[in-house]
Amino acid sequence: MSGSIPFYQKHHQHYDRGYRSLEAKSKMSHYQTSSRYTAGSSTSATTRSRGLRASSHSGLEESRLSPITKRTTPSYLAVDKENQIIGYVVPIFRGSQEFATGLSDTEEARVRDTSAYMARRNLFTSGVEMERSEISRKETMRESAERISLNKRIHEHGEHFKRMNEDSLMHTPEFVIKPRSHTVWEKQSVRLHCTVSGWPDPRVTWYKNNVTIDPFANPSKYKLESRYNVHSLEINRCDFDDTAQYHVSASNSQGEETAFASIVVKRFKGEVNESLPAPRQAITEDGPISEYGITFQTHIVDKFGVSFGREGETMSLGCTVIIYPSLNRYQPEVQWYRDDVLLSPSKWNHMHWSGDRATLTLTHLNKEDEGLYTLRIITKSGYETYSAYIFVRDTDAEVEGAPGAPLDVRCLDANKDYIIVSWKQPAIDGGDSILGYFVDRCEVGTTHWTQCNDTPIKFARFPVTGLVEGRSYVFRVRAVNKTGMSRPSRVSEPVAAMDPADRARMRGTSAPWTGQIIVTEEEPAEGVVPGRPLELQVTEATKNYVVLSWKPPGEKGLEGVMYYVEKCVSGTDSWQRVNTELPVKSPRFALFDLAEGKSYSFRVRCCNSAGVGEPSDQTEATTVGDKLDIPSSPGKVVPTRNTDTSVVVSWEASSDAKELVGYYIEGSIVGSNVWEPCNNKPVKGSRFICHGLMTGEHYVFRVRAVNAAGLSQFSPESEPVEVKAAIGGGIPHASPTPPYGITILECVRDSMVLSWKQPTFIGGADITGYFVDYREVIDGVPGKWHEANIKSVSERAYRVSDLRENKKYQFQVRAANMAGVGIPSLPSNTFLCEEWTIAVPGPPHDLQIRDVRNDSLVMLWKPPVYQGRDPVNGFYIDIKEADAPEEAWRGVNTKAAEKAFLKIKDLKEGETYVFRVRAQNKAGVGKSSDVTEPVLALTKPGTKEIVVDVDDDGVISLNFECCDMTNDSKFVWSKNYEEITETSRLTEETKGNKSKVVFSSLEEEDIGIYSCLVTHTDGASASYTLSEEELKRLLEVSHDHKFPIIPLKSDLAVELLEKGKVRFWLQAAQMSANGKVDYVFNDNLVSQGEKYKMNFDKNTGIIEMVMESLTPADEGTFTFQLKDGKATNQSSLVLIGDVFKQLQKESEFQRKEWFRKQGPHFIEYLGYEVTPECCVVLKCKVGNMKKETTAMWYKDGHQIKADENLGFTEGILKLEIAQISRKDAGVYEVILKDDRGQDTSTLNLTDQGFKDLMNEVFSFIANSSTPLKITSTDEGIRLYTFVSYYNELLQVTWHYKDSAIAFSDRIKSGVVGDQIWLQITEPTEKDMGKYAIEFNDGKGGLRRTVDLTGQAFDDAFAEFQRLKAAAIAERNRARVAGGLPDVVTIQEGKALNLTCNISGNPVPEVTWLKNDREITSDEHCILKFESGKFASFTITAVNTSDSGKYSILVKNKYGTESGDFTLEIIEGTPDLGVTSYLTDAEGNVVFGPNTPKEKIKSTVTGKKKRKESGAKIAPMEKTDGKEESNSKVLEEKIADNVTAVQKNSKKPEDAKKDLTDQPLTADHSDATEQPADTVEEPKPEAETRP
Repeated sequence: MSGSIPFYQKHHQHYDRGYRSLEAKSKMSHYQTSSRYTAGSSTSATTRSRGLRASSHSGLEESRLSPITKRTTPSYLAVDKENQIIGYVVPIFRGSQEFATGLSDTEEARVRDTSAYMARRNLFTSGVEMERSEISRKETMRESAERISLNKRIHEHGEHFKRMNEDSLMHTPEFVIKPRSHTVWEKQSVRLHCTVSGWPDPRVTWYKNNVTIDPFANPSKYKLESRYNVHSLEINRCDFDDTAQYHVSASNSQGEETAFASIVVKRFKGEVNESLPAPRQAITEDGPISEYGITFQTHIVDKFGVSFGREGETMSLGCTVIIYPSLNRYQPEVQWYRDDVLLSPSKWNHMHWSGDRATLTLTHLNKEDEGLYTLRIITKSGYETYSAYIFVRDTDAEVEGAPGAPLDVRCLDANKDYIIVSWKQPAIDGGDSILGYFVDRCEVGTTHWTQCNDTPIKFARFPVTGLVEGRSYVFRVRAVNKTGMSRPSRVSEPVAAMDPADRARMRGTSAPWTGQIIVTEEEPAEGVVPGRPLELQVTEATKNYVVLSWKPPGEKGLEGVMYYVEKCVSGTDSWQRVNTELPVKSPRFALFDLAEGKSYSFRVRCCNSAGVGEPSDQTEATTVGDKLDIPSSPGKVVPTRNTDTSVVVSWEASSDAKELVGYYIEGSIVGSNVWEPCNNKPVKGSRFICHGLMTGEHYVFRVRAVNAAGLSQFSPESEPVEVKAAIGGGIPHASPTPPYGITILECVRDSMVLSWKQPTFIGGADITGYFVDYREVIDGVPGKWHEANIKSVSERAYRVSDLRENKKYQFQVRAANMAGVGIPSLPSNTFLCEEWTIAVPGPPHDLQIRDVRNDSLVMLWKPPVYQGRDPVNGFYIDIKEADAPEEAWRGVNTKAAEKAFLKIKDLKEGETYVFRVRAQNKAGVGKSSDVTEPVLALTKPGTKEIVVDVDDDGVISLNFECCDMTNDSKFVWSKNYEEITETSRLTEETKGNKSKVVFSSLEEEDIGIYSCLVTHTDGASASYTLSEEELKRLLEVSHDHKFPIIPLKSDLAVELLEKGKVRFWLQAAQMSANGKVDYVFNDNLVSQGEKYKMNFDKNTGIIEMVMESLTPADEGTFTFQLKDGKATNQSSLVLIGDVFKQLQKESEFQRKEWFRKQGPHFIEYLGYEVTPECCVVLKCKVGNMKKETTAMWYKDGHQIKADENLGFTEGILKLEIAQISRKDAGVYEVILKDDRGQDTSTLNLTDQGFKDLMNEVFSFIANSSTPLKITSTDEGIRLYTFVSYYNELLQVTWHYKDSAIAFSDRIKSGVVGDQIWLQITEPTEKDMGKYAIEFNDGKGGLRRTVDLTGQAFDDAFAEFQRLKAAAIAERNRARVAGGLPDVVTIQEGKALNLTCNISGNPVPEVTWLKNDREITSDEHCILKFESGKFASFTITAVNTSDSGKYSILVKNKYGTESGDFTLEIIEGTPDLGVTSYLTDAEGNVVFGPNTPKEKIKSTVTGKKKRKESGAKIAPMEKTDGKEESNSKVLEEKIADNVTAVQKNSKKPEDAKKDLTDQPLTADHSDATEQPADTVEEPKPEAETRP
């Protein structure tokens, strides 16, 4: 049997059954032995305990049906050996969950630490002693009862923790809301907020400039709060030093997240003490200094180098950082990167900053830690970086010959019942190939590892099943070969086994209520069966599993959509549901237990509470098996010297490699046959620097690729390379490096033409030639190398002859210089020797780049060797960015270039380009050339251009200077990029770093492009194009040098001087003391005299002639003739016709102006300006004033103002027009006058002048207008704008939807004060739209717009409806139109009559009250309400019982109003008169004809609501009891007091007549007058609103 045990279980106890847990061992023994009583087996923590079940067959028989026992409902029945029920058990702890576990659902402070949970659970399952009570007649039931009770307790406890265990929710912290930056004023407070989710609850720490904030150290400054996962930092009374970068860190056992925010504290201007240093430079005593305003210089010294470590060791990387200026406690931002990925502090990475040294400590090295480490020091002035590579080698294996540990274990896909784990294969296989890998899992919070697969798997991906939903796990992987097992890898990050949909839902943490209501698109539709899933596809397929993915159905708002997955063996129609128990929630599913080699199709159905939908389209047949192939081996490996301990290794990438992880490189000392890995972590790319080599040794290298399927075969071994520093540094000359880029230019039956590219390093000396070798390749096997040329060839093209037709060949090229022949190039591709018969030409070759500048360069090439059927007639050049894809190639020229060179323009500075060339003939465009090396479009510092020079003898030369020359450098001049060999027309002269070519005689045949190249430099070159126009210019310059002329700075010109004098002048550039000038007018010499004044300043070269004035005889040509030795020149000026007349007129005007300015005069004539307040100011500037000078202002000939005793010599006169109108139009005139003379200035402000002025006023008004606003009135909607000043002449146009509005009774516009409005009466939806007001200022005008649509219209319309309803209510509410007197005093026995107007719609109800009690009409007190308008109150004969307070109350549905008066009775002799009080239409109290005379002296004002007034009524006087005498006296009284009557528009006679015509008991409500009280003046009544 020992032979059947796998080798990896023979000698290692921890890999046999002893490796498994005790619980698993117990479970296995349960399967192998029959139980005395039928009970469910107890399982480990990985699977829940199964309950006992009474059935007709034993639990063992049931277990044989499935290797995993099914969960059963717990039972409390006791059975014997024959499964007969003999009793039952009652656990006394059935309801004692709190007692047993120490936990309760109502417990306020729950235990949150996961490890504490697991420790408590283990303690419970192993050490809880439970009492039990057994009702049985047999002692043998004790063991059964204990088992049943324990199973029940474990079941209940497990169900409880399934709901309560936070392990299933564990995830790293996440910032739901990040803090945002603030800018505040000094002495203000600021608060930073953030919301963090995560489980376990994250610990939140705040930092300022990377320094932890301690609120207890400065409690008055900082305040930290945390509530409902919302965390805040409050900074009290910010000062300038609080300007900093703040960040908050949230961490838990799963990881750490960080968020940043900045606070900028501003200071009000003027608050800084200028004598103190600026705050940005001040050093604080208890905090880091602010960086603001300081320029830092950062230097990294004492650097860490390339380092080597082993797994399990601790490594520390450090650099000393020097920052200038050195500031106390200043801390820059320090960042560490590994392979360009920012590192965060963790248990693996510890970061420290000591003030001048940055340190990164790798606490426990693993191969995952290998890579390029970069330190970045960041200040506000920039950043400085340093990088070095860290190598981590495998630690010694526990068993010699065992492989290295896998690395980079990750969880690719996690669901509720499986997790797919991936890893990378190790570089070391221990000498034997790796047979496979074992995956181990461990539940978070425990230290117990469980092996997931019984046999090794070779594919670097494995689905782990048998997980408990909701639990979190970590994983590790071990490799195995024939010798033994590797050490385990670093554990993966924790991941929870749950449906991705549930995980996404649980990761969010509810934030506090923000007041925001989120409206979803639609509510879930109930009772709707979902449709088909979409785009079902197989995303991954291996022999162990197949992963499907799809998209949910297109319908939205479906309720609770889940999915069933079905499979079908190809060739059958039998569909089987895979997930029979529960549907899945997420649109991704992995299928296991598929037969390897079989083909399956798959489909998915949607389901919800309404039912199961139709299936999706089935996938294509998928064969179960590993679809990913092992990558092919990399191509040729080329090592290159680098340093004395390192070599640069490059290789050809694997072809058609899928999901490539990277490459492993191995090196070996030549002859040792011992291969050592150069890297232990796969690297991407095709180039790597291998460090740690022995100086002077010769190494060979090989490379292999790796992906999830495995490692490829090794590449061919490289050529040996000696480890020493690269040549050329201190060696004067060395042999060249190999040429490269071998291509075929032409092929005939027995020969091939090759081309290649120059070596990248020529060895410090010129290449003297090349040697070509060839070999025949038969059936893929190369033969022996043969020399193609015995004598070196200087060109980079060579025809290899004596080849055999239809045979395959490879070629290699070696370059030679004075130091010797270099090593050969890599063998070329294999070429077939057969005659080319294509019609189009072959590829051009030998592409060269010259004259590289920021935006241009010149490219040269050689025509193709193979011409095709017809000669080559042009070339096309293609260009693309170096890092752009192949699709980015584009043409430079649309028309074929005839020459084998082209200047390429319009390049982008700093961009890197590559080029290629294609030739064409009549048959078409041929194959493109090889691509050039990348070229950076940038002018190198110190680059010079070719300069053209013409000496004094007229000799023309081209000059070039180079600053980067070496001892071996030479100047090479060429014409049209062909070296100049003809010396008859050009002579070359070189001195030092300068060279020039001199033309013997410049002619048309010299036209062309001249260039100069400096050898042994970094491409120093320049070119100069001698075109036909340039040729003419140079010949002219040469002629001028041979035959000199006196240069002129300015030609002959004329100008006017003071008093209208005319000055002719010119300026010569240079003239000697012997220079002479002749002055010629119309070919006649003129000389010094009264008419002509000449002057020649030889120091400045200015020659001038001045004339007092011009007469008609002076019309003609003036010439100045200059002579200085043999150099001559002349300049003429023609003054005839209109030119002369204009000059003569201007001279005369200037003469008159001079005389005018001898007295008071206008410096600036009368004009106007408009102030921002829209006032018009007429002003003019005057000069040469004195005290006696007067300034008179006139308008239309009428004096309007006089300014005297001005008191200034020069100043400004002003006349202000405050509010200009049309009446201000006219002709304004100002006259200055004194004894020296007078001057006049006129301004015409009529017609167009006044219109222009008003347009400027209108422009100011328009610019002062406010944006259009919307308001509502009780009539409609009003649009309005305010202007700073309104002028009646202002023209405004209202627009609706870009059309002018035609005004009507419904739409009106108007002006109220400075408000311009547009009223829309009774608006409707048709009035919605865009409105605009346009101010016409005679120019472009100004338009203000407002959008009366949407919410704006709805709000305005609603307000209009409200105001309209309020206005209707106000108009129609019940009211007492006139007031009643406050106090009525009357003699006993008199009759009293009061009448007032009542208004309201509907007609109000009228109620009279006495002392707040309602009274009714009777014979003594008559109450009337007539016509719905007039309410009267009459007491036929008053007595003392009638005294009191009376009120009238009117009421309708719109409101209520009341009027009060007090009635006072005095004793006296009654008379027959009746005291009457009437009100007019406005409610004012008037008097009847029999009102006592003394009461007519003042107005009696009624009281409405709370308004108060008083009036006393005395009995009327009698005259002997005669009524006529009473009437007469009344008429006289009325006549005397008629002027005291208020609010009466009638004449006194009419008023008197109206009053005398009234009857004694009159009740006329339309009386328009009221008496005035002699004691109290009438008070105006305020408007009353409901």
